[in-house]
Amino acid sequence: MATKDKVDIKPLFDNVLIKPLDAEEKTASGIVLPDSAKEKPQVGLVMAIGTGHVSPEGKVRPISVRPGQKVMYKKWGGSEVKVKGEEWMIVEEKDILAVIG
Repeated sequence: MATKDKVDIKPLFDNVLIKPLDAEEKTASGIVLPDSAKEKPQVGLVMAIGTGHVSPEGKVRPISVRPGQKVMYKKWGGSEVKVKGEEWMIVEEKDILAVIG
């Protein structure tokens, strides 16, 4: 999956830049949620990755996710950053829980 949003941000080390996907506007039963009731999404697209984790011995372990992948990340991890006027996240690789799809 290719990403169409090219960014000039290159995360360092084992950090990953994620563009959160929009929260669901309806529940499974079809109830429409107002903006105030929506939770922050925990699913997003990987937009850029760092070089990897550096071990105490100086060896680099590459990051296991790639730009364009859809991932699920920890709710309380990472830092919010503004990119192109939108709130994106920079998280450590360890805060990514799963690759989706």
